[in-house]
Order: sequence, then C-alpha cells, then structure tokens
Amino acid sequence: MSLAGKVAFVAGASRGIGATVAKALAAEGAAVAVAARSEQPGKLPGTIHTVAESITASGGRALPVSCDVTDESSVETAVAQTISEFGGIDILVANAGVLWLGPIESTPLKRWQLCLNVNLTGVFLVTKAVIPHVRARGGGSLIAVTTTGVTMTDQGSNAYWVSKAAAERLYLGLAADLRADNIAVNCLSPSRVVLTEGWQAGGAGMEIPPEMVEPPEAMGRAAVLLAAQDASGITGTIQRSEEVVR
Repeated sequence: MSLAGKVAFVAGASRGIGATVAKALAAEGAAVAVAARSEQPGKLPGTIHTVAESITASGGRALPVSCDVTDESSVETAVAQTISEFGGIDILVANAGVLWLGPIESTPLKRWQLCLNVNLTGVFLVTKAVIPHVRARGGGSLIAVTTTGVTMTDQGSNAYWVSKAAAERLYLGLAADLRADNIAVNCLSPSRVVLTEGWQAGGAGMEIPPEMVEPPEAMGRAAVLLAAQDASGITGTIQRSEEVVR
C-alpha cells in the first residue's frame, strides 16, 4: 500500500516497535516525523537521530523531533516542527509507552502514575494535537499501539494493562467522533510478544516461550495497512498485528 505524499508522526519512535513502524511507513513513501525524548544514547539503545538517519540512508524522508508525550507544550512544538518541515500530517502512530508488570499491591504510586501519564495521557495529548492537521488534509489515520494484555484478565492486573485498556476506550470512542471528518481511528497491538529493548528492561524477568515471540516487522506491516485507511475503510477497531495482515 503506497503512502506516497503522506506525512506520518510516530511518537515513541527512537527504538523498538516505534522505530520499526517509522521505517515501514517511510519504506512505503511516507515522510516521517521520528518523535521521542531520546536525543542522546541512554540506558536503552536508539535515538530519534539514529532512526531518522537510517530512514534517509534508505532513500526515505525523516525528521527527528524531540517530544515528551506527557508535556503538552513539548507535543505542540514537535507537531509544529513537523508541519513546518512537511506541510501537514496525515497519519499518527501513538506508540510511546512505559512498561510495568508488577502486581498492584507492590506497585509504587510513581510507577502507576507514570504508566497513566505516558500510556494514556500521552496518547491523549499527541492525538489532540494532530487532529486539526489531519482534518485539514481531508482525512487520514490515527493509530494507538496497545497490547493483548488488556484482555488477559485471568492473568491478574497491572498498571500497564490498565493504562492500555483506557487508551483503547479513548480510541474506540474517538472513531465515532471523527468519522464525519473522514479520519480512521484504530488500535493496534502485537498478536504475540515483541521482545523490544523496553520489554527486556521492564518485563519483570518473565520468560517468553519462542512460539509466543513475534518479530517486530509484523507490527510494521500492520501499521502500514492501517495507516492507509480513512473513515471509509477500517475504523473503530482493535487490531492484532498478525491477524490484520493475514
């Protein structure tokens, strides 16, 4: 599916699923704003600059933009830089996230608040900021990256799953709000576990059987498919990566 002429804003794109999605969108012709806090190497590998350089080295168009999704002014500045460079926004991938899988009774309040701030409020802020620009293009696609863990109630509860479940409710309702603006709104999660740098750092030491591991490229392919939608196509859904591309 060609995305030539489209502009994508990918939040949380310095590593992991976000970086994979940014590269996949660029490979299909989209100009990509690579947005995240990581401007310099830190505890985890990857920066907005290394991802943007990888895209341009492959012949794509990319702009690294510093963006803290929990800070409204930072989000608005990142969106404004994207508009200045590329002239508009057609696609949002709200991927920025933090992982905390500890049981509720031993979860520090700071960790609970961090999951809600990044995984829910962050989605709200980047979505709120880009909607007017996507509407001005006559339609487009908003994608929130979530997790299959929201349905795994038999496995208990944790701050990560709760925050992602709230983001899914936000996007399902938003699909109805934006249908008249020709904007597709969908959630996308891995069908299985993608062993990103963030997962390996915050996965609480969980051992994942090989058959439950999904290559990140599956999320890239699924994101391309959803990015090509508007309200006349797939909208108001929660998609699992391997199922939606099958």
